[in-house]
Amino acid sequence: MMAMECGSIAISLRRDDLEMARVRDMVRGRDACWEHCVLVDATKQKVRCNYCEREFSGGVYRMKFHLAQIKNKDIVPCSKVPNDVRDHIRSILSTPKKQKTHKKPKADWAANGQKHSSSGSENSHANHYSSGQGGSTCPPPFLLQTSPSLPAVDDAQKQKQDYADKKIATFFFHNSIPFSATKCMYYQEMVDAIAECGLGYKAPTYDSLRYVLLEKVKDDIQDCYGKFKDNWKDCGCTVLCESWCSTKSKSLVVFTVTCPKGAIFLRSVNVLGHEDDATYLFELIETVVLEVGLENVVQVITDSTTSYIYAGRLLMDKYPSLFWSPCASYCVNKMLEDMSKQGWVCTVLEEAKIISQYIYSNTLRLGMMRKLDGGKELIRPNITQFVTGFLSLRSIVIQEDNLKHMSSHMQLFSSDYSRCPEAQAFKSLLHSERFWKSAHEVMSVSEPLIKILRMVDGDLPAMGYLHEAVERAKVSIKDYYKGVEDRYIPFWDIIDHRWNMQLQSSIHAAAAFLNPSIFYNPNFKIDLRIRNGFQEAMRKVACSDMDKVEITKEHPVYINAHGALGTDFAIMGRTLNAPGDWWAAYGYEIPMLQKVAIRILSQPCSLHWCKWNWTTFESLHTKKWNTAEFEKLGNLVFVQCNLWLKAIRESWDRRCKPINFDEIDVSSDWPTELDPSTPLLIDSWLDDLPAECKVVPDFADNQRIG
Repeated sequence: MMAMECGSIAISLRRDDLEMARVRDMVRGRDACWEHCVLVDATKQKVRCNYCEREFSGGVYRMKFHLAQIKNKDIVPCSKVPNDVRDHIRSILSTPKKQKTHKKPKADWAANGQKHSSSGSENSHANHYSSGQGGSTCPPPFLLQTSPSLPAVDDAQKQKQDYADKKIATFFFHNSIPFSATKCMYYQEMVDAIAECGLGYKAPTYDSLRYVLLEKVKDDIQDCYGKFKDNWKDCGCTVLCESWCSTKSKSLVVFTVTCPKGAIFLRSVNVLGHEDDATYLFELIETVVLEVGLENVVQVITDSTTSYIYAGRLLMDKYPSLFWSPCASYCVNKMLEDMSKQGWVCTVLEEAKIISQYIYSNTLRLGMMRKLDGGKELIRPNITQFVTGFLSLRSIVIQEDNLKHMSSHMQLFSSDYSRCPEAQAFKSLLHSERFWKSAHEVMSVSEPLIKILRMVDGDLPAMGYLHEAVERAKVSIKDYYKGVEDRYIPFWDIIDHRWNMQLQSSIHAAAAFLNPSIFYNPNFKIDLRIRNGFQEAMRKVACSDMDKVEITKEHPVYINAHGALGTDFAIMGRTLNAPGDWWAAYGYEIPMLQKVAIRILSQPCSLHWCKWNWTTFESLHTKKWNTAEFEKLGNLVFVQCNLWLKAIRESWDRRCKPINFDEIDVSSDWPTELDPSTPLLIDSWLDDLPAECKVVPDFADNQRIG
């Protein structure tokens, strides 16, 4: 009797060992975590860590948190797990859970039930593996018999991925969504958020998008707006007033506020009939300035048309602490335009266009060129017309050897190359010494201006460098012509005309004076314009007699670099830190001048970096909506524009850095090359309203947006 009992126990133990081995082998094949732990007790689903040898009940799911060093209830993070293993397990945990498919295993179970259910002892063991903790399950042993009929885990996951991809593609195709939407930062964020919700998530309805969710997203933007206001108190801000005229007799203005932290869209206004009325424009700008806060606004940037120039002067007359400036990128663009009108320069640009057009007119030639130059483009169409022409010429000059090599290659392998007129013109230019000499000259005299344009492109602070950059550009052109006045004076006249008549103002002079990398440079000459500009700017920002007294006392400390301004760290920081950061770090002994310097040096110089899709604003102001619908559409435009600005903000490195004029790379990506904002199909948000509710006569077009 004793022998029979011992034999029964031995058989039972062997059966348990076999079942544990089967479960361990099966689960290891399904979960990568088993490479780092051991199944100790299949009955209790107890596992042991291979690194610290700590044991846990509840299966491999809880072991993942242990290996990933994530505290979860009573799980103690592993102190000995390698970093690569920890990161790998964390990536597994961050992956959305797979949808469990119970139906197929049950069908296989039923089909093989009689074949694998010969004893009651096996049925009793099945109950031990029916479920686990934390979502981890260990199937019964007889289920292992059906595993060959199940698809591999990788194949099943790939099928789910393909199915999800097709559903997303179907949604895009059916609704005519531009493929460029996949480049949007919110695209993957949306997919990740849906995956986090798991199975059963219900997408927002038509009405919830139009009302509840629109308001929620708008509230989030308003919260961000509030955080920006806190930054304005210290660094100040700039109001951007950008105008646009359409072919449908619409004249629109868009107001944006920008600071080193980013930009916020405020509103769009239809100024049709008032675009030449300086008083009307002044009152409009004044309203925005007072809304943002007079104490926060340092400068207002507008276009350079006569009406806006007078409006800016009216604004500064009424509010002496404000600076008005034209758009620097617009003025530098006009310099390049004037330069391109020089006879011989115009000829070279047109010849360069012949080369680029010949290459881009044929996919084989274009592919050959891209292969030779490493995929770089000769044409940069998303920048302004004149900059594009000069940058294309520059690319052609840089690729001179590759172009000649490509020409020789085509001559050998293409019989049409010698007969085609366009090919003959292309070949003639490539072998023209006159063309290459002139092309090098145009590139050399235009590149300093293109560097300025690249420097001020965008809304990051460049105020402290503009004045010096213009002077550096003139010196560079003079040096290229070795001081021969007949050669460089025509280009100097072009620059001086735009700089002195349109762009230069006291804030630019003051910014150059307060920029330590420029002011303390031994080669910097403080001329009369710099001195007078600084004095005028200080008179504007000193609101009281006490402020003037403090600035007067602190001025010599900065001039002579006394105190903290003369320490080793401050001296190194002159070129290593952005100007505003330098003042924040070392200007604490002269607090009044420190405050003024930070506010001036934190401002941008340009307006047209923000490529609005003006059809959105045009659609909003074309029809006369009733008050309720105009307010809702205004909220929609407000949300869309600010989400677009946020995407731009996230895509740029917004850390303020010092600018080295010699190191500016004009071949890098420009902010103005970003795709414009997506046009808003406004009517689609009103398609459930009767027609008579949409149009209300005599409703003011200038309703505030957002």
